[in-house]
Amino acid sequence: MSFRFVACAALLLSTLTPAAALDCSNAITQAEMNQCTAQSLEEADQALNEAYGELVAGYAEQEDLRNALRDAQRAWIRFRDAECDFRTFSSRTGSIYPTVRAGCLEDLTKARTEQLRKAGECEEGDLSCNP
Repeated sequence: MSFRFVACAALLLSTLTPAAALDCSNAITQAEMNQCTAQSLEEADQALNEAYGELVAGYAEQEDLRNALRDAQRAWIRFRDAECDFRTFSSRTGSIYPTVRAGCLEDLTKARTEQLRKAGECEEGDLSCNP
């Protein structure tokens, strides 16, 4: 390999910023914003999965309730995705689309996470609380 090729490759690699090292509080380019919103969505999704897992574990002795929760969660995921398709429709052909879509998914995911956490805090016999 020539020195010129190796130097060009090193320069190119040094300009790539991994998402973990990116300062998302100062994202400027669209690519950086896309990376940051994708990372933020991933974190929200992890929190959702944790809340869901805790709720399922709390229903260990109630198979029917676990199945109802599973079905509701699957339906909610379909709703979330369709809702964000609708909300981001006008930006779907632009470079901002990944940022806008990830933001929508993150907002709805955080709201659902809160719903699941509250459902896990219901006291037995409280009919105003679901479930």
